[in-house]
Amino acid sequence: MKLGAVFLFACLYSHATSFFLTLSGLGGEPDYVQRFKMWSDDIDGSLKKSGGDINVTTLAAPTRDQIRAKFAELSKQVKPNDSLVVILVGHGSYDGVEYKFNIPGDDVTGPELAALMDRVPATRQLVVNTTSCSGGSIEALRKPTRVVITATKSGTEKNATVFARYWAEALRDPAADTDKNETVSALEAFHFAQKKTTEYFDTQKRLATEHAVLEDTGKGEGERDPKLENGQGRLAAAFPVVRLGANAAAARDPAKKELLAKKEELEQAIDKLKYEKAAVPAEAYKKQLTELLLELAKVQEAIEK
Repeated sequence: MKLGAVFLFACLYSHATSFFLTLSGLGGEPDYVQRFKMWSDDIDGSLKKSGGDINVTTLAAPTRDQIRAKFAELSKQVKPNDSLVVILVGHGSYDGVEYKFNIPGDDVTGPELAALMDRVPATRQLVVNTTSCSGGSIEALRKPTRVVITATKSGTEKNATVFARYWAEALRDPAADTDKNETVSALEAFHFAQKKTTEYFDTQKRLATEHAVLEDTGKGEGERDPKLENGQGRLAAAFPVVRLGANAAAARDPAKKELLAKKEELEQAIDKLKYEKAAVPAEAYKKQLTELLLELAKVQEAIEK
């Protein structure tokens, strides 16, 4: 990858908007009603603090018609260079064939949700399904340009999940930012929430009833440990979800927004290059990585002035 191509890419996405839609489903019991509201509000607050060109919507216990209406609105509002993030918080069900997200009235199925997302022009998409049975939605939702994260590895893990709690935490805890670039990617948030979920069951001395997975190739069943060797995680690593600290401040500063966009695109180009290392000759890899890192350092220095 040449730097000219990187900056063309940065130019294309420098004015892109990130659209976030959180759907908080039926709780049923008062305890779950309270949990789902708390987790959804937590997610909503973190997203709105991220800065930059963002559009954040949270729908509490929406009906099927309300969900359809919102996606119809997004299909007209969103442009191809924008990104779309859909987060499901609540209960899910799976009958062995089809996943359903529990809402008032008729539930929304996995295939229907996929069809609604397909109508939104954004080429970069992320869906985070934190519900029970969410693994049963992977087959319908997966797509080459879409990152799919589910709280369970299959539709048969039917117990209420805690993954949403830790996904919400990942969006505000600097510890989730493992590469310390003040942006939490979808992959970083997934690893953080997955680790915290495992620790929760260990601390409670309970057998884990949920096993989160990630799929971003459009053809897999989801991986517990997405990495180069199993071909998963490349899109997720290059998909920023929230900005923290100085990045969030820069995103709110009109004088620094363009520089931040360049920084984020350079970081994504570096992540992409690292995932493709095996297919790039050693000298070419070293040269490209050095050029990207030097340019990143210059942009970072300009942001800090």
